[in-house]
Amino acid sequence: MLNRFLFSKIDNSPLIIFRIFFGILISLECYGAILTGWIKRTLVEPQFTFNFIGFDWLQPLPGYGMYVYFFIMGTLGVMVALGYKYRFSIISFTLLWTGVYLMQKTSYNNHYYLLILISFIMCFLPAHRSHSFDLRSNRGLKSDSMFAYVKWAIVLQLLIVYTYASIAKLYGDWLDFGIIRILMLNKASYPIIGELLQEPFIHKIMGVYGILFDLLVVPALLWKPTRKIAFIASVFFHLFNSIVFQIGIFPYLSLAFTVFFFEPETIRRIFFKKKPPYLLQKIEVPSFRNTVYILGGLYFVVQLALPIRHHFIKDDVLWTEEGHRLSWRMMLRSRSGSIKFQVVDKENGEKTTINTKDYLTKKQQRRIGGYPDFIWQFAQRLKKEYAEKGKDIAVYALNSKVSVNGKPYRAFIDPTVDLASAKWNYFWHNEWILPSPTAEKVPKTF
Repeated sequence: MLNRFLFSKIDNSPLIIFRIFFGILISLECYGAILTGWIKRTLVEPQFTFNFIGFDWLQPLPGYGMYVYFFIMGTLGVMVALGYKYRFSIISFTLLWTGVYLMQKTSYNNHYYLLILISFIMCFLPAHRSHSFDLRSNRGLKSDSMFAYVKWAIVLQLLIVYTYASIAKLYGDWLDFGIIRILMLNKASYPIIGELLQEPFIHKIMGVYGILFDLLVVPALLWKPTRKIAFIASVFFHLFNSIVFQIGIFPYLSLAFTVFFFEPETIRRIFFKKKPPYLLQKIEVPSFRNTVYILGGLYFVVQLALPIRHHFIKDDVLWTEEGHRLSWRMMLRSRSGSIKFQVVDKENGEKTTINTKDYLTKKQQRRIGGYPDFIWQFAQRLKKEYAEKGKDIAVYALNSKVSVNGKPYRAFIDPTVDLASAKWNYFWHNEWILPSPTAEKVPKTF
């Protein structure tokens, strides 16, 4: 039964057109990062970046290096779209994109993580076997079919993303639409729609629609009777996100995924009228079947486990942020914080208050007070700087306060803990993060 489900041969038109869309979109994302100044603000202007902890060695290239880096990624995207040296192009893009993702998190976005995952999956898919430049040098690659598991790998990945995103919204600040009101406040200046986005009834529509769309869109696209309605809902949802939240290529990438939900023959007729239909219905179990089962199984077990890891970490993820990333917790919270760093020379007891403006860009300053990993990393940065001067120091976070979703500011970091000496706990709670105001009152949110 499983062999029939995964190893039936089907028309590969959805994969081919997705490769073209995907390549175009990632090239636009990379070239756009150059033109819009995103690279300058995020990777060039900072004295240092807040990388993912454990990847301190992964820092931006000096000078114009990051502009060249993104230009190369954009060009690789063009090569992917054309199917030119496809395997080399997609693997290279995946490695480079993962690198830039890990070297900074000031501009963290769940969509950037999704792009890593889809790029990684695409490395293993035969997306260059039709309508590609690679066929000019190797006609033996030519094929009009693919295994059904190609489709189901993409569908399952999307099902995980959307389902977890929906479930994560089932908490107080979303259900009373308070967080939506906060997220819309800075949209008030938008032409035409700005004032409308401040209306409570719009917040209610957005809140309910967000939960239901995320929960139902994948099943509705899979079921033929509801497929067209789900597609129309997807177009509305993603274009709305594009206009209101201005999140680059990702609404359009999400729409590109829908090609995997329509009948392959339908996709062929729309995009590849001259491509001969693949009419054979056969099961062809490949020699690498066990590899598909093992590697695919391990991959999706990890994808299912990562978003729930915060349930095994002490306190509320909305407060501690521990377990938030890589978990499809999208548009769920607004954080602001204030903090003072005090350096104490261990030899003579001399105390110095650090002005973060001397170290951080405005964008980084907006992050430093509200996120514990940023706070810890900045303490490590100060420790390293003073060590180069021959000084052994302690670093304390004084008057650290955080507000989550517009609630009153509360004490956040234990001011008695030397953060320069503290170790970062990757998998469990860091005890120098003070308990949340509701830690003993309400259950943890998903």
